[in-house]
Amino acid sequence: MELVGDEVGRLVELRRHLHQYPELRFTEHGTAKVLADRLAGLGEIRTGVARTGLVVHLPGIAPGPAVLLRADMDAYPVQDAKDVPYASVHPGVCHACGHDVHMTVAVGVARRFAADPPPRGSLTVLFQPAEEIPFGEESGAALVLAEDPFTRPRFDAVLGLHCWPELPAGAVGVDRETAMAAKDAFRVLLRGRPAHAATPARGRDAILGLTTLVGSLHAAVARSRDPHDLVAFNVGTIAGGRTQSLVADRAEATGTLRTHEPAVRARLKEVVERVARQQAAAFDLGIEFTWANEMPAIRNAPELVALAHRELPGHVAVADLAEPPLTTDDFALLGALGPSLYVKLGVRGAAGGAPLHSAEFDVDERCLDTGVTALDRLTRAVLAGALTGDSPEAGRAGGAADDAGATGPVPAVGA
Repeated sequence: MELVGDEVGRLVELRRHLHQYPELRFTEHGTAKVLADRLAGLGEIRTGVARTGLVVHLPGIAPGPAVLLRADMDAYPVQDAKDVPYASVHPGVCHACGHDVHMTVAVGVARRFAADPPPRGSLTVLFQPAEEIPFGEESGAALVLAEDPFTRPRFDAVLGLHCWPELPAGAVGVDRETAMAAKDAFRVLLRGRPAHAATPARGRDAILGLTTLVGSLHAAVARSRDPHDLVAFNVGTIAGGRTQSLVADRAEATGTLRTHEPAVRARLKEVVERVARQQAAAFDLGIEFTWANEMPAIRNAPELVALAHRELPGHVAVADLAEPPLTTDDFALLGALGPSLYVKLGVRGAAGGAPLHSAEFDVDERCLDTGVTALDRLTRAVLAGALTGDSPEAGRAGGAADDAGATGPVPAVGA
């Protein structure tokens, strides 16, 4: 079922408003008010969740299974460089990761659910703040779990989606197992001894130690991973020193290690920390090494992957994603609430295609229809018993999926 014209227009208007007035993590007060206004009267709304988020509970006609749909709210700290009427009016803040689209799609799903409630079951929509997590700061998803704002301890399915410039508008991508990687952020602080630049032998140079360490860390990670391991290592910030004429007594770097497999993750974390400590000792420097924002990988539940391939073709294009990315998301933590599926929403088109987190990021707004259609159909299938085989439709779909599986995976779209 496609959106009708008026519905599309309302969603486009909402997405552009959210894009024009973005807010950073835990400051999403205006965003939350706009969402609450758009959802008023549809169901029970709880505000102030995880400080600035909200939860909307929408019942079906009778009790039954329950689905949780999550959309992240916060913008990214980058200057919007687009020349469009809906460009961000807040300097240095932009929805460069598509969270405006995620929220708009979730509103569309909620409105469709309320207008045509299913015979049984319920939908809970979580608008979560603070998915973007600077080093050592709090995850919005972690805070949601700590507060536990839901009416039940577990859900039959936890659904979400993320804008994906690699896919065209009109398509959704479904990862076979891992939808996003694990991420471990680190900070290494080296402490030396100051000295005049004319007498460097009297000091211990923290900057020299750190610049050498950066290369050593990259080399150590590269030589400690097998060729088939999907790994990304990055040193993203370096700071140190007080003046050009003084041997620096302090230098600091932060970075990330991204992996897919737990064993690889554990081994490389040990390598990174060990090499950092060895290099500090070699330069006679003190060291403080800290891990933070340790986020697990997002694992798609196999039964939900199969459900997506059964339910979505014929309504939206479905890309079978064989190689998972090394991006990360704290949606991973919400897997504690039930089997989860995190799909990739194609946004490439006339106005889309710029990389995530870039100043030029935008989307082809045809993706809004695709996102609402995909998540609405998945939600209704779960509530109809498609995962448990409670409905005749589930049984027939299961047989079709078995037949399709014999011919190979669903081909990728636009790749």
